[in-house]
Amino acid sequence: MIHWNNMDTLSSYQELKNMKTVQLAKAMAGENGAERVKNYTVPMGAGLDFNFGARPVDDEILSVLSKFAKEAQLAEKFAALYNGEVINTGEKRMVLHHMTRGQLGENVVADGVNKRSFYVEQQKKAAEFAHKVHAGEITNAAGEKFTTVVQIGIGGSDLGPRAMYLALENWAKVNGCFKMKAEFISNVDPDDAAGVLANIDVAHSIFVLVSKSGTTLETLTNESFVKDALQKAGLDASRHMIAVTSETSPLAKSPDYLAAFFMDDYIGGRYSSTSAVGGAVLSLAFGPEVFDMFLQGAGEADTIAKNEDLLKNPAMLDAVMGVYERNVLGYPTTAVLPYSQALSRFPAHLQQLDMESNGKSVNRYGEPVDYVTGPVIFGEPGTNGQHSFYQLLHQGTDIIPLQFVGFKNSQMNTDVVIQGSTSQQKLCANVAAQIVAFACGKEDDNRNKYFAGGRPSSIIIGNQLTPQALGALLAHFENKVMFQGFAWNLNSFDQEGVQLGKVLAKKVLSHETEGALKVYSDLLNI
Repeated sequence: MIHWNNMDTLSSYQELKNMKTVQLAKAMAGENGAERVKNYTVPMGAGLDFNFGARPVDDEILSVLSKFAKEAQLAEKFAALYNGEVINTGEKRMVLHHMTRGQLGENVVADGVNKRSFYVEQQKKAAEFAHKVHAGEITNAAGEKFTTVVQIGIGGSDLGPRAMYLALENWAKVNGCFKMKAEFISNVDPDDAAGVLANIDVAHSIFVLVSKSGTTLETLTNESFVKDALQKAGLDASRHMIAVTSETSPLAKSPDYLAAFFMDDYIGGRYSSTSAVGGAVLSLAFGPEVFDMFLQGAGEADTIAKNEDLLKNPAMLDAVMGVYERNVLGYPTTAVLPYSQALSRFPAHLQQLDMESNGKSVNRYGEPVDYVTGPVIFGEPGTNGQHSFYQLLHQGTDIIPLQFVGFKNSQMNTDVVIQGSTSQQKLCANVAAQIVAFACGKEDDNRNKYFAGGRPSSIIIGNQLTPQALGALLAHFENKVMFQGFAWNLNSFDQEGVQLGKVLAKKVLSHETEGALKVYSDLLNI
């Protein structure tokens, strides 16, 4: 039987709080550090490895973390989720994004439909549509092929798909899979839509409108903006638009769209990149075969996340070490640092994934918790970040755990030898150096040049950023966030915190304001 208890009621959590902490700088020094890095590595699927040698744990702490994971029933709660129990208590819904990339457990039926079959059917529909576009069977009114796809959506309808597209764009070009350029319109700021429209050939562009409810204000505003541009160009907007929405939304059967692909309420926006939300745009951009490879990598990582052995489950391990750092060591922030320019928008996606999921101060029953929960997430690709905010990371007053991502080989296989090494070798040298510099620090009598060390990090290492590797990387972080939510006894699958501002914005636009809201509205000339 599963028990949903607050973390501070668990005996293993109290044990963790009383344990002797690891002196990371000492632990990482010399041969002991070398053995530690070698031993603290766990395979995470699709050729990726999770190395936590520079995290502030040792075998004794790992043993108690294993007890913590068992007492918190993290594996059982994951099984309940993928077997279709109502895990999203706030909205009384199942949580089924894993089913877009595999069948982890029992057949799940909802609304009279087998959900795995439903998701596969939508993927096949999107694949068939993409093949017809690529073959020139679906064209613009002049019978000409579409060359650009533009996704219109906000939040999870933008951040994840945009990050995935950018991550694979160069890989697809090198591997002969690049079909269509993708652009994204998300912000209701008119400069966003206008800027994209000014840089594309609208006559040869197909637009993907993404709104589960069909009522998202920002998205519908941008759709109208796009339709206006199409009409001004003398084009029939209905020949240029498709929808990703729910079967019950007003967009589902509208003649305004060439086709509609469906998602449902059991997949939250920030978990939707492997659904039709990401599937339509990525299949059009790279071909459905590449999207399938992406799903395979995610499914492989999901299967590994089922393992009840903490030391063979990198997502769960990453999660409980994060809980230890947040709740025992008191670190408030985590930086995500991919040493890959292709992952330039991946930290922004993880920011939403993590902070929207676990940015909660009440448990799954709506009761206040007496411990801190989700950390602040930020990040930037290396080596750019080194010349931006690493000063604070190295010598600031806060200790910020770091999550590096690195690949042995570049995507484009184009490099030169400069001063005895390639650019890729220089990139990898930087990430290796940073891990050790953060952990070990440097003694110096000049306090400006003194580094205390003891700054923890982990790194995910792969051979190359491929679609499979990207899928596994995405699933790792999705599952990490899920396991942390379970540990904190949160509902990680609703987002009431984004609603209040929307309600007040509607009041402003309806001129139903008073007090400070009216003054701010007047100041902004609304």
